[in-house]
Amino acid sequence: MSKLLDWLDHRTGCRKLTREALFENVPGGARWRYVWGSTLTFTFVIQIITGFALWAAYSPSSQTAWESVFYIQNHMIGGWILRGIHHYTAQAMNILLVLHLVQVIIDGAYKAPREVNYWFGLLLLVLVLGLSLTGYLLPWDQKGYWATKVATNIAAITPFVGTAVQKIIIGGVDYGHHTLTRFFALHAGVLPGAVIVLIVGHIALFRRHGITAKKPYRKPDAAFWPDQMLIDAIACLAVMAAVMVLVLKNHGAELGPPADPSENFSAARPEWYFLFLFQFLKYFPGGTEVLGAIAIPSVIMLLLFLMPVIGRKSGGHKFNIALLFALIAGAALLTYVAIREDRGRPEIVAAKTQAEESAARIKDLANAPEGIPPTGAVSLLRTDPFTQGPKLFAKYCASCHRYDGHDGTGLKLKEAPTASDLKGFGSREWLTGLLDPNQVSGAHYFGGTKFKNGKMVKFVTRKLRAFSPEQKADLTNVIAAVSAEAGLKSQKELDASSSAQIQHGLQSFNEGVGCAECHQLRSKNADASGPDLTRWGSREWLVGVTSNPKSAHYYGDDNDRMPAFADDKVLDAVSIGLIADWLRGEWYEPTESAQAKAP
Repeated sequence: MSKLLDWLDHRTGCRKLTREALFENVPGGARWRYVWGSTLTFTFVIQIITGFALWAAYSPSSQTAWESVFYIQNHMIGGWILRGIHHYTAQAMNILLVLHLVQVIIDGAYKAPREVNYWFGLLLLVLVLGLSLTGYLLPWDQKGYWATKVATNIAAITPFVGTAVQKIIIGGVDYGHHTLTRFFALHAGVLPGAVIVLIVGHIALFRRHGITAKKPYRKPDAAFWPDQMLIDAIACLAVMAAVMVLVLKNHGAELGPPADPSENFSAARPEWYFLFLFQFLKYFPGGTEVLGAIAIPSVIMLLLFLMPVIGRKSGGHKFNIALLFALIAGAALLTYVAIREDRGRPEIVAAKTQAEESAARIKDLANAPEGIPPTGAVSLLRTDPFTQGPKLFAKYCASCHRYDGHDGTGLKLKEAPTASDLKGFGSREWLTGLLDPNQVSGAHYFGGTKFKNGKMVKFVTRKLRAFSPEQKADLTNVIAAVSAEAGLKSQKELDASSSAQIQHGLQSFNEGVGCAECHQLRSKNADASGPDLTRWGSREWLVGVTSNPKSAHYYGDDNDRMPAFADDKVLDAVSIGLIADWLRGEWYEPTESAQAKAP
């Protein structure tokens, strides 16, 4: 072994390099306050290793980026651990950089002759933030897409060159494939290369000037090896342990639903370490936003850059320390305010909840036997009633209707509903409530419509209230028969086991309880003035009434303000079908065997 080491040393000088690295003098001996540079180098190496491993499975295009990350997260062996380590180590780097900056300022390690090394450190801080920003977009999910769009829109307000700079950043006039490829090139190539160059220069200058230690020394000088080396190793191990706790707790990094430029994401927020800037910009509305986005941050960066100069003056060092802690406290306060405000806004909470549901839903759809189609994962959500139904309902139907008291997405509206609540429409429970004298004129049914004093309400509140027990039994059969027309998946077994009751109900409809005075069911009724209840609540019926409620088959001239969504070209057939399927509870659900196979 010694001959091999002699041979290597003769050709590389490895013994001298090792002595210089391990036996550097540490003034005042080993201390915990010196660990930050080593932990930062350690985390950057982790990022390089995990980044290359992720790169082997990542496909940077607008139609494959999310899909490849989904594969890494859910199907590649150990992929979720790998991605989680990369994600949370990036967050740890931002914290460690701030701690390192605090230690440098407090110890005065920015003063002459260490100014250049300090400036290298500031540039490294900016580059690491750039790595965080560019990496946020790469999963190409809704959260990253819209948050990056918000962040890069700041470039557009730069005086004179803003629009041109924004086009260069996003690769055109709008966000898309070229935005992703440019961010990937920056994240995986340009920025890491620049960081490596600066780290080499930073370490070289650090070795030239040595450690700046606070006096008086508590212990005599010592070599870097073994005491400081041990302390640094423990600190690196602690950082890695914290990262692994987060990875295991959250099963890797979050992956939201795939980016969809056609659907705005109102809860788009940057990662927590940029959240203070997002909140800060709220205080500069309209034309003053250039102050909050460009002018003030530039002044702050200039002050940080000039700290070596300021520190020469009397009281300058104390001013620098006070300024740094004021900036940290301000950033922490703004972050807290941003989080608190978001928690107090129902629309933000609803949007986040919906995003979480969509993320869980796309996982089910992508793991379905059909898998992800060539058009990409986003098409799975665009054609999914479970996902699109509530959104379409909230946008086009909730101005009048409610769904279980909300707008379909979970958001409670201040305005009172002016039409019936459609949760469970077509079911026996919904019909039972409609034919209940105590409910029919309430807000859940006809209370907000022009029919609240109409013939149907009078029929229910007067005639049905006086029904004998035999007639009430007939009415129960009629409810079963009319509800069976919907063919709901949720009632399939119940309808199949109630065939005799349904037959009795059809007979009672036409002969016993009086429904045939206004409606018809499976047979022509010349006196019918209300909607035809044949196939009532079925997909065909719902699509028809949504397309044109003024049709004689539905409400005719008695239609109460409901638009003809198809005939008036408000919605296309696909969208109407998605709403109908959602109201009926018809969407793909993984079987038990599929769930067992899913990761």
